[in-house]
Amino acid sequence: MNVSIPPNQMKIALCFIISYDHILNKEELWREWIEPNKDIINVYFYYKDLQKIKSQWIMEHTVPPNYIHETSYYHVIPAYLSLMNFAAKHDYDNTWFCMLTDSCCPIISPKRFRYLFYNNYNKSIMSWKRAWWNVDYHTRANLAKLPEELRLANDPWFVVKRENVGHILNFVNKQNDVTKLICNGGLANESLFAIILYGYKQLDAAVISAVTHLADWSRMASATSPHLFKDANDTDIKFIETELDKNKYAMFIRKISPEFPDAILRHYIYKHSKEADMALVIRNPVFIYKLWKYGVGLLIFLCFLYTFGKVITK
Repeated sequence: MNVSIPPNQMKIALCFIISYDHILNKEELWREWIEPNKDIINVYFYYKDLQKIKSQWIMEHTVPPNYIHETSYYHVIPAYLSLMNFAAKHDYDNTWFCMLTDSCCPIISPKRFRYLFYNNYNKSIMSWKRAWWNVDYHTRANLAKLPEELRLANDPWFVVKRENVGHILNFVNKQNDVTKLICNGGLANESLFAIILYGYKQLDAAVISAVTHLADWSRMASATSPHLFKDANDTDIKFIETELDKNKYAMFIRKISPEFPDAILRHYIYKHSKEADMALVIRNPVFIYKLWKYGVGLLIFLCFLYTFGKVITK
């Protein structure tokens, strides 16, 4: 797959993985939020059972059936890879790939989202660090079977640039045995991507280690799942406000229950940072690049004409 084709207009691929009820918990809010940036956004859904999808909008954005593979809560890597593979081929302008779940929701304004994209299109944004668990006790991602430097962890939901999608797909294709080893340990989506990008020397060069999807792990819903935002209680509100102030690359929040009040989410999307968002200056880097490229070309051409004219007149 050629991932280096220069874009005509850089776009963002919103890559959703849905299961169980096959809904998007906040579909109406998502569609409303996408609308101002629809010129730069493509939407893709990975599903388990097409027959369970009731939303016509979701149905219109599903990946083809031949991209669907068996997955489970602990073994979800095939869904990531299929979404990345299809989205990269579907539109060569897709420059950012945002990995999302049915319980994710935007938490910043459409304008700030475009601003972050235009200012970081050439970076992946994924929080990563050394594995914090006992790799000899917990078999997740089979890290104990890997060299010390590869015992890494990454946030399972992140934003990855096109070139790094190419690295991920290339690694999985060429290092199939290593990929299987990591996946067989379970919860591989919390380590595999950091491991791959480390191998390609991208973690320091091309990855901003920062949170993109807010999640409250201090009030876990289960042993492997963060808090489910449902009531919009004082603790929920304090978490959202504190984390938004702390994480400048935050774009989404999870896990949001269908019952969580839309009015609260709309407040943080459209009102919480309204004054700061209004001050943002949006510059399309593709336009600037093309302007620079053609401007330099014109300057060289004019210099050639000037020099050539001087030679002729001598």
